[in-house]
Amino acid sequence: MSVTPDLTLWGVGTSRTIRPHWAMHELGLSYKIKPIGPRTGETKTAEYTRLNPRQKIPLLQDRDFCIGESAAIVAYLSRMYSTPERSLIPETTRDYAAWLEWCFFIVAELDSTSLYVMRRHRADALGHIYGVAPEVVAQAGEYFRQQLRHVEVALTDGRTFLMGDQFTSADILLTTCLDWAIAYGVGICDNAQPYLERIQSREAYQRAVAANVPAAPITPAAAKV
Repeated sequence: MSVTPDLTLWGVGTSRTIRPHWAMHELGLSYKIKPIGPRTGETKTAEYTRLNPRQKIPLLQDRDFCIGESAAIVAYLSRMYSTPERSLIPETTRDYAAWLEWCFFIVAELDSTSLYVMRRHRADALGHIYGVAPEVVAQAGEYFRQQLRHVEVALTDGRTFLMGDQFTSADILLTTCLDWAIAYGVGICDNAQPYLERIQSREAYQRAVAANVPAAPITPAAAKV
């Protein structure tokens, strides 16, 4: 017997929090949003720490089950709630393995090793915490461009998505990294641009962008209105 989802997503405002928002819109799932942000103190409350001792966002609650890490959340949603009409994972064993390879590559090489290193050491990002390091930022950007060649090769055969004709959660992970890279002025390969435009035209992507916007802080003037 199928279980009715009871989903709550904690976290908005980053390239990582948008991923589970997007996956749930692709899957047609209803969910509640707790619009907390990173480094605001909201992840350090007693309530949130009980749910996620790592004190990071995003975090997904599915009834009595909690899972963090954006790629893991997306993979869980893809496995748990994909249907024949709305699926974010391939069916065959080898296609599933290829999907895993793309997901791990994107998270390890494009996100953590490249873009997040830039975020940690940019003056306009987290440099005040981890130290401003322009040379490190430049090298991380160059590494991103080198690794993106694998995406460039994959897209040269005319495929619509990373897995061919099927949109999967690997495309969610890749698109958020491409968006992030453009925001940081890294630049992306030529054939990734039409790919990105196709993905960004998806209704679920646009809904996720809207859902991922942090709530505006209430100023004293606004509070009087």
